[in-house]
Amino acid sequence: MKTSDVTGTDLHGVFAVPPLCRREDSGLDWGENEKVVAHLKAGGVHRLMYGGNAFLYHLPLAEYEELLEWLGGLDDELWCIPSVGPSFGRMMDQVPLLKKHRFPCVMALPCADPRDAAGLELGLRRFAASAETPLIVYLKEEQNFGSDLMAGLDAVARLVQDGICVGIKYAVVRAHASQDAYLDALLARVDRKFVISGMGERPAIVHLEQFRLQGFTSGSVCLAPAKTQEIFECCERGDFAGAAVIRDLFLPVEDLRDAWGPARVLHAATGLAGIAKTGPILPFVSGLGADQLAKLEPVAKALAGS
Repeated sequence: MKTSDVTGTDLHGVFAVPPLCRREDSGLDWGENEKVVAHLKAGGVHRLMYGGNAFLYHLPLAEYEELLEWLGGLDDELWCIPSVGPSFGRMMDQVPLLKKHRFPCVMALPCADPRDAAGLELGLRRFAASAETPLIVYLKEEQNFGSDLMAGLDAVARLVQDGICVGIKYAVVRAHASQDAYLDALLARVDRKFVISGMGERPAIVHLEQFRLQGFTSGSVCLAPAKTQEIFECCERGDFAGAAVIRDLFLPVEDLRDAWGPARVLHAATGLAGIAKTGPILPFVSGLGADQLAKLEPVAKALAGS
C-alpha cells in the first residue's frame, strides 16, 4: 500500500469507491473484498477510496479497525484511502486506530449535523494534528461547511494552504454540470490540482474538459474498470467525444443508482455482475427489493461485460 506523502500528481487519475463485502452473518468478508480489488487492478485502477459506498457512516469501530488492517496489508501498487467521521467525536475515536498505520491521507465524510465553517475548520485541524494525517475534504453539498457558502470555501482554502487538506472530492450535483458557480468559486480560491470530480462518470467529462480537474471518483468502475480508465485516457488526449461514447455505457446503471440510492445499488450490482458476493447491507440502509434486483441484474451484467 502506498505510504508516501500525497503530491499533486497523485490526484491525476481514477479513484474507485468500492462497496464493502459482508458475509451473510454480517461480518466482513475479506476474501470477497479482495476479488473486487483484483478486478479493479486488472482494469488498471489502483486508487481505492472507502467511504459512502462502503457504508462507513455505520461501520462499528471494531470493523473499522479490521478495514484499516486489511487496507494496510494490500500491495504497494495500491493507494488506499479510508474515510473518517462524519462527526467530530467519531473522528477522534478513530485516531488511535489510524495511528497504527501509515495512510498518506484520509477522507473526511461530510457532516449533516449542526455546523459552521469556523467550527468545521477547527475540528478538521484538531483531527489532522492528532492523527498526524492530512485530509481529503468531501464537498457533497454547498452547505457542507455551513450556510455561509463563501466562508466555507475560504475555510477549505486555508486548510489547503496549510497542508491539512491535500485533496478535495467535489460532488455537488447540478442539473447541468457545466453551469456551476460554486465550483468556479472554489477554483478561484484553490489550485485545481487539488480538486477531483466526485460523482462518477456522468459529470466527469465536463469536469475534466471545462474545469480541468485532475481526475474523478467512481463507484460503477467496480463493474467495468477498464472502461472507466478508458474514459479518463480519452479525456487526457482531448478525445472528449470518444469519452462520451464510453460514458454512455454506464448511464443505465447510473440512472438506477440515482433513482434507488447510489450505494445500495452499487452494492447489489457488484454481486449481480459476478464480481464478488457483497452480502447484506448494514442498517440504517436496506437492500433492494426483488423487483429492483430483477431490473438491475441485466443492466449490471451488461456493463460488466462491455
